Amino acid sequence: MIHQYKLGGYNIVLDVCSGSVHAVDEVAYDMIARFEALPREAVLAEMAEKYEGRPDVTPADLAECYDEVARLKDAGRLFAPDSFEPMAGELKARTSGVVKALCLHVAHTCNLNCAYCFASQGKYHGERAVMSYEVGRQALDFLVAHSGSRRNLEVDFFGGEPLMNFDVVKRLVAYARSIEGAAGKRFRFTLTTNGLLIDDDVIDFANRECSNVVLSLDGRKEIHDRYRVDYAGKGSWERIVPKFQRLVAARGGRNYYMRGTFTHANPDFLEDIRTMLDLGFTELSMEPVVCPEGDPEALTKEDLPVVLRQYEELAALMIRRRREGRPFTFYHYMIDLTGGPCIYKRISGCGSGTEYMAVTPWGDLYPCHQFVGEEDFRLGDIWHGVTNEAVQARFAACNVYARPACRDCWARLYCSGGCAANAWHATGSVTGVYEYGCELFKKRMECAIMVAVDAQLGDHDAQQ
Repeated sequence: MIHQYKLGGYNIVLDVCSGSVHAVDEVAYDMIARFEALPREAVLAEMAEKYEGRPDVTPADLAECYDEVARLKDAGRLFAPDSFEPMAGELKARTSGVVKALCLHVAHTCNLNCAYCFASQGKYHGERAVMSYEVGRQALDFLVAHSGSRRNLEVDFFGGEPLMNFDVVKRLVAYARSIEGAAGKRFRFTLTTNGLLIDDDVIDFANRECSNVVLSLDGRKEIHDRYRVDYAGKGSWERIVPKFQRLVAARGGRNYYMRGTFTHANPDFLEDIRTMLDLGFTELSMEPVVCPEGDPEALTKEDLPVVLRQYEELAALMIRRRREGRPFTFYHYMIDLTGGPCIYKRISGCGSGTEYMAVTPWGDLYPCHQFVGEEDFRLGDIWHGVTNEAVQARFAACNVYARPACRDCWARLYCSGGCAANAWHATGSVTGVYEYGCELFKKRMECAIMVAVDAQLGDHDAQQ
């Protein structure tokens, strides 16, 4: 399968199953589109008719172009067959019972009252609570015990607002450091925070112990303060931005993400990214809101063309700033055309419910943070392990080939079938397809590939 599109002045051909990306001229672009539909002479005749009168496109040129496409096909770089489906279940089975990451819900409470919060303002449809040190310690022991031969283990401190339980966070990190040598493990910690409680102690700790910090900012002050308010209804933008700037400066501008959410109120989210850049932040992510259809914050069909255009304009902005020596990172445009994720990750996805789990303040296990509070998805607990094997089996069966709608999609080996939580909320099945999210993802991937192509070719062309 191939996918062809034009963007940013490039004619791009993606060979889906080999992962090869080709930036080609107009003649090759048109010829590739017809290459498998017609015999050689018919393709050449069709191209000759289309380009009649073009002195720079001779019959010899067309024949040479056709033969080059044929060579690329023979080399497995165009029209490569899909040979991955038979290994999908096998690859997933190899990691069965091995947990590599936990999302520790150290606080089911929050000091903000965000209207679009999927976690019900941090309560996850339950009672407010914080995780005790004893529960957290058992969670870390559970991770070590179930991590098999994996050396690097990931732990996300999450909420609610995890800094509302900061003392326990610090004690848990100290405990993890005390056992990792004997256990032959290395813990890597991430902290996600809304920023209200950031102080010098938090900054010192985060810079010393956290491999990444995720900071919640929705961009423009009026957009951020529309939803991210405290319980008195007061916006948080002015209180958190200076703290984020201090933290990022202390980290040397690295190993953090400024994570925003865009909703029906701001489908023009590029303006929010511009605000983040103006504030000095360069490691950015903007995520579409996830909420029920009909919710006032939900993205609508009318928003879709606006959002898709924003992604294209964002790509153009990234290229322009890179050429000016002012680059920035957008999480969804991070792509490595020469390597990238291994085929296991491309087929099986994030590993929720198998390799990755969320832990509640009470020690219950769920497939990921977006399923917490949904009792039907409770997997077990950190003392007894996974006892709801039927639910885990559903997640173990999640791969790109388990979703019929994905089989003919050009983006399937980039999204790996998408997010199980989004699929479940949209369709009632973890192997369903969240169609709106698919449209956004495909546009992001087209933009990401184009940005990567420009990074390799654009500067060279500019120097010619």
